[in-house]
Amino acid sequence: MSSDAPDLEFDDRGLLPVIAQSAETGDVLMLAYANREAVERTRETDRAHYYSRSREALWEKGATSGHVQEIEEIRVDCDGDTLLYLVEQAGGACHTGHRSCFYRTVEGEHVGERVFDPDDVYE
Repeated sequence: MSSDAPDLEFDDRGLLPVIAQSAETGDVLMLAYANREAVERTRETDRAHYYSRSREALWEKGATSGHVQEIEEIRVDCDGDTLLYLVEQAGGACHTGHRSCFYRTVEGEHVGERVFDPDDVYE
């Protein structure tokens, strides 16, 4: 990846939203947040890194589960305040075991595929 990066507009907490999308299928996999360090680590390693707002810590996607996100491309929106990671997703992106975090409709219908049992992955 190029070391030239557009100016990014982080919010008052130093974060910006990141959408992870399958480079292969175009499916939206998840939404998470990144701080400057997470973006830098993602660019350095070509693996998705995020910032956990609840744990207040940097995390690498798949470090625990093995369901890593290999970066194919990083895009920035017109305002510079949102990133799009085009990824090759190993396994599922969602901690519930689904391929995508967007596995249900607003009416509650399950429309997504469950690809692993979270009880087998997370302690």
